[in-house]
Amino acid sequence: MKVYAKNLAVIALCFGLASVSGAQDAPATQSPDQAKPAEAKPADQTLQSPAPTALPTPAITGPLHGLPPAVFDAGPFGKIAVNGILSGTGLWQGNHVPGDNPTQAALSNGQIFIQKADGWFQFYLQAGAYTLPSLATPFLATDKTLTNFYGPLPQGFVKLQAGKNTSFEIGALPTLIGAEYTFSFENMNIERGLLWNQENAVNRGIQVNQTLGKFTASLSWNDGFYSNRYTWLSGSLAYANGPHALSFVAAGNLGQTKFQTLATPVQNNSRIYNVIYTYTKGAWIIQPYFQYTDVPTNAKIGVVKGASTKGGAILLSRAFEHGFSLAGRGEYITSSGSVADQAVNLIFGPGSGGWSGTLTPTFQYGGFFVRGDLSFVRATDYTPGFGFGPTGANQNQPRAMAEIGFIFGNNLTEKKP
Repeated sequence: MKVYAKNLAVIALCFGLASVSGAQDAPATQSPDQAKPAEAKPADQTLQSPAPTALPTPAITGPLHGLPPAVFDAGPFGKIAVNGILSGTGLWQGNHVPGDNPTQAALSNGQIFIQKADGWFQFYLQAGAYTLPSLATPFLATDKTLTNFYGPLPQGFVKLQAGKNTSFEIGALPTLIGAEYTFSFENMNIERGLLWNQENAVNRGIQVNQTLGKFTASLSWNDGFYSNRYTWLSGSLAYANGPHALSFVAAGNLGQTKFQTLATPVQNNSRIYNVIYTYTKGAWIIQPYFQYTDVPTNAKIGVVKGASTKGGAILLSRAFEHGFSLAGRGEYITSSGSVADQAVNLIFGPGSGGWSGTLTPTFQYGGFFVRGDLSFVRATDYTPGFGFGPTGANQNQPRAMAEIGFIFGNNLTEKKP
């Protein structure tokens, strides 16, 4: 009964968020309707002609920035926008775990984005290859990432623009949860952080969005951690005023499942809550956020004792002249439980925690960019065997990454830095 009571609380909170503004078009920095709520902008962004602007989908937080798309007349389908990205990464890491390597290289993004972004009927297709590097997890090669996660069409949806401020989306959608996006080019840092490891990334389902003045909201029924079991409810509410935005997100599984894969970990049975503040002005982006997650006890699916996590992070980006910028991220996370009570492992063993620091210098000229990550992770109160190194007995893992690539679009309309 406790589990169901908590689940009903999630439903109430999600519907409460939506009802404040009626269910709104999500922040347009991420996509016209499914952006991460922390970065709300006016939702009605459509193709400009004859000189198109950069579209809000796919979302790019910065410091990288997208180019205006190439636009084609598709006859009865109207104007179709096309752009893409091609990039590669190299990685060095200390204290690598068994099965991983100290040095790696891979195609990090080879993707094309095709979309119709005006009219009552719209769509978005994102196709190609990618990797999903994140701190404190083994690096997975590009082919294995596609096989074990979201395939060669990771995101794609149909959008029905029912009114100026109301829309519906159906398909493989970006999650509403968290402050970091799924693909490396979308974020301040190349690798996602420790808090991102507790979040889902792509939700298959249906989503309704609504805007009302400075409020934006979204409500989604979906399959959570790509489980193909449609038992998740997600809701977000954001308020934006000038350079400030404040967001609340609540999501959770209204059922329980034993099904697990790399894309569907035990966290698929969790509830997740975010409070995200974003300040964007001039050359600065400052984004602190708090996250709480909970996986309840359920012996039937192998969770003998549930556990929760609490974490906080701050993401910073500062742009300089001539295409240079510097981004940073600091975060700390802890989990409840202990080995003695057989609590589920959510980080580095039951009851463990950790912190990380990342710096990412970036240079972009037109569509060309190059950047690097320097990161350090330290596990705290970890269980031997669940840390770093060949035996899982080391607390620390340093990493260095480099990424170089091209963002494609209608370069004729893009001003060089």
